[in-house]
Amino acid sequence: MLDRMRPVVQISLDLTEIGEAIRTAEMALRAGVDWLEAGTPLILAEGLRGVRALRERFPSTPIVADLKTMDGGYLETEMMAKAGANLVVVMARAHEETIRAVVKAGHDFGIQVMGDNLASEDMVAAARRLEELGCDYIVHHVGYDERRGLAARGLPVPSPLDRLREVVAAVSVPVQAVGGLSIDQAVRTPEYGAPLVVIGAPLVIDSEAFRTASGHVEESLRLVCEKVHAYGDVPVKKER
Repeated sequence: MLDRMRPVVQISLDLTEIGEAIRTAEMALRAGVDWLEAGTPLILAEGLRGVRALRERFPSTPIVADLKTMDGGYLETEMMAKAGANLVVVMARAHEETIRAVVKAGHDFGIQVMGDNLASEDMVAAARRLEELGCDYIVHHVGYDERRGLAARGLPVPSPLDRLREVVAAVSVPVQAVGGLSIDQAVRTPEYGAPLVVIGAPLVIDSEAFRTASGHVEESLRLVCEKVHAYGDVPVKKER
């Protein structure tokens, strides 16, 4: 059976200072962004305080805590849920019991789980496994270090678009594509069946300095949101 989902624009707040993260989030919400992501750099720098501050300032906006959990899954999920996160991220490379623990904590504390297939030998199989273990969303992800390292050595750099259609076809939950996409590519991911669009570097976040990019960011982000939302509902399989 096919359900349909309105595309979601998520801003990745890969910043290291909560004041700047809040200012960037305010700008993003004015522009039409739907979800806020407490990025891994922000969580490392500010911890639970960062998530609490975002929740206090934006009481009704969904917040993703990009924990990239590899162990201690139940406790990490519980802590982020109590801090105000609506979604947490667990890695496919984590042990099966860790993924199960994150999913259980998600059920116990009323938040959802995103399973991230970064660095998996078989990205499609990893996405399928994450769904089977109970994840609510799939993050199809080519990592920052992988992209930079391969490019520096003159080697081909993979894109999350390469196998995105395969990942979407393999699972029955919504998919998000992350990692090195241009703005035009990110905006087009709903055409691949992936309704969760992530915007971060280079439009909003300077990935070299981990600070808010300069220029007409709000105007550009508003155009991105308008284009994504105008796409219309994306078919999403709910039963396999």
